[in-house]
Amino acid sequence: MSLPTAAEQGRTGGKSARVPLGHIALAFLKLGTIAFGGPAAHISMMEDEFITRRGWLTRQEFLDRLGAANLIPGPSSTEMAIFIGLEKGGWPGLMVGGCCFIIPAAVMVSAIAAAYVRYGALPQVSGLLYAVKAVVIAVVVQAFWKLSRTAIKNRWLALIGTISAVLALLSLSNLLVLAISALLAAAPALYSQFRSPRQFAIPGLPVFDSARLLLAAAPAAAVPVSLARLLFTFLKIGSVLFGSGYVLLAFLRSDFVVRLHWLTEKQLLDSVAIGQVTPGPVFTTATFIGYIVAGFPGAVVATVGIFLPGFLLVAISGPLIPWIRRSRLASAMLDGVVVGSLALMGVVAWQLARAALFDSLTIAIAVISALLLFFTRINTAWLILAAAVIGILHH
Repeated sequence: MSLPTAAEQGRTGGKSARVPLGHIALAFLKLGTIAFGGPAAHISMMEDEFITRRGWLTRQEFLDRLGAANLIPGPSSTEMAIFIGLEKGGWPGLMVGGCCFIIPAAVMVSAIAAAYVRYGALPQVSGLLYAVKAVVIAVVVQAFWKLSRTAIKNRWLALIGTISAVLALLSLSNLLVLAISALLAAAPALYSQFRSPRQFAIPGLPVFDSARLLLAAAPAAAVPVSLARLLFTFLKIGSVLFGSGYVLLAFLRSDFVVRLHWLTEKQLLDSVAIGQVTPGPVFTTATFIGYIVAGFPGAVVATVGIFLPGFLLVAISGPLIPWIRRSRLASAMLDGVVVGSLALMGVVAWQLARAALFDSLTIAIAVISALLLFFTRINTAWLILAAAVIGILHH
């Protein structure tokens, strides 16, 4: 089956350019299989796949959904997959996009967990990841450059992005960085609002409801093992967790090591390590824990529990994005969130680069990958495959 070209699918994106569910499924199954490197890398690969290659979204549409994904709890890259599925395939696309991005990683993690339970140790993957991480850095840098050119619309937004990056480097929480970015971006509109308050209402809603709409995006001895408790625990975590895999580690330790006594410290760290080194969502750490605790049924229940809140939150917030864009005040705040999100992405790229590029070979792989990505249309999957082979041979 040949995939439609970007021109055939429509370069304008939006609801007028729906695509078959089969194409949505294939696209996200591929990404779920090759997307190493965490949320920043996943989003970078989605930018290349759905803007550059397939033309399913414009950069502004992509950035709007990235901003929304960062404002709601849950794994941001998975929520981006759900947002894109919703935009291109409606409610069925929402399910197909999210599930097909999650399933490859969940299957891999379940297989690794089965080996772990049997042999009591993790398989060796250091050689594979040694070179793949260098490609991931190049992918993130390329996407950051292209998205920034669309997101930074004026000098004020450029200054906000710089401030956000500094705050992130100072270890301020991601949510607080995004809130500050939104308020700074809205400052000019807020100043004008005192002079003409009605002009900033979202069409069809009173001023009070417009403000409420913006606030709605914010968050809100060993116990016997049971699938119901396992599901409830992961539903709770998926509903309130903002931030990276390191924040997830704190939540998991509090519940599964300290409160429930279902895991040892070593098992918890091994679980997080598997979530980090396998492709797809980092939150498949939950799949690993579920398998350790209750076998294959536990893996399924834990995966559903950690990801279900993201599906529900995207379903609720997705239709609101066009309304927000029609309000000058809300649109300004969304621009700020987008710039803040890119600043966080840039800081993550810098931190990853410091850890991943530590010798001449990894630096060479990163530089060559970046040049190929910037000046050719090579598919990211080929770069990852080549790097994996190099890493295995090197070790």
